[in-house]
Amino acid sequence: MPVADRLLPRPSPRAVGIGAAAVTVAVWTGFILVARASAARSLGPLDLALLRIVGAGLVLVPWGAWLVARARRGGARPGSAAWGSFLGLSPLPWRVSALAGVFGAVAYATFAYTAFFYAPAAHASVLMPGSLPLWTALLAALVLGDRITPLRAAGLLLIVAGDLLVGGRSLLQAFGGGEVWKGDLLFMAAAFAWACYSVVVRRHGLDAVRATIAITVFALFTYVPVYALLAAAGVLHSRLAAAPWGEIAFQMLFQGVGSVVISGISFTRMVGHFGPVRSTMITALVPGLSALGAVFFLGEPLNAGLLAGLALVTAGILFGVLRAPAARAAVLPVRSRCDA
Repeated sequence: MPVADRLLPRPSPRAVGIGAAAVTVAVWTGFILVARASAARSLGPLDLALLRIVGAGLVLVPWGAWLVARARRGGARPGSAAWGSFLGLSPLPWRVSALAGVFGAVAYATFAYTAFFYAPAAHASVLMPGSLPLWTALLAALVLGDRITPLRAAGLLLIVAGDLLVGGRSLLQAFGGGEVWKGDLLFMAAAFAWACYSVVVRRHGLDAVRATIAITVFALFTYVPVYALLAAAGVLHSRLAAAPWGEIAFQMLFQGVGSVVISGISFTRMVGHFGPVRSTMITALVPGLSALGAVFFLGEPLNAGLLAGLALVTAGILFGVLRAPAARAAVLPVRSRCDA
């Protein structure tokens, strides 16, 4: 036995699974709190999306190039799926990379970060992780032909009730000039974008790591140049030049490396140990933890309506997966990010 193995014994699979679950829940919760706190600082929502993409790219682009180079040395032929795309940086074909990247990188990041500039983190706690199983189940039924069982339908109805309890009040206040409803709708749109990405991942049987690399590469080839052109033309007001370097570095590290790379790997490890159904039950902790974190760290109010909506959404997530058949468990959201 090597000396390193005697001095530092490898953790058990159970310890790895529990650790991965703790990291996933912590990063997903932190994503909601940090993104909302960032809305009051120097950077704009599209700046945050840019830093998320660039930060993740610093890790994932070299990784993708290595995977593609290895496949080509192993005999992959030009035009095959293993050959890669986007100048040999994405390990997936260009069409799949683009389809997954539109939803999982560009649309999700744009909708989510913009939403935090209108609505509080407590609303995000309910509407993003809460509506994700709803959109995913509906899209999987429509696109993949999955059957929604009566038990799952009951869980989805609870989620809808919770979302309406939280977001409905904001929509009613729109006539009075409030803007929280814009954030609520954008949170729902972000969840829908990630659900679309989840269905793409499942339909094409994508590996989580390769899918995460592919969507990041796609965003670097599309979002970044469009952002630069709009900023140079004065159409987009970029705040990057005025932002402190410390804030820029932190956002690249947390939003890019943390929310994309680390949570993607930890979620994959968690699913590998606990399975998709139990993993979804574990991530049902995120709405409650992030809502409480918004109260304690951001000073947001927690009224009775929000608490009731939070309870309904959490119950709906749990109720919808308690008896999910193992063979159909893939209907649950597949995360290789996002998203946070």
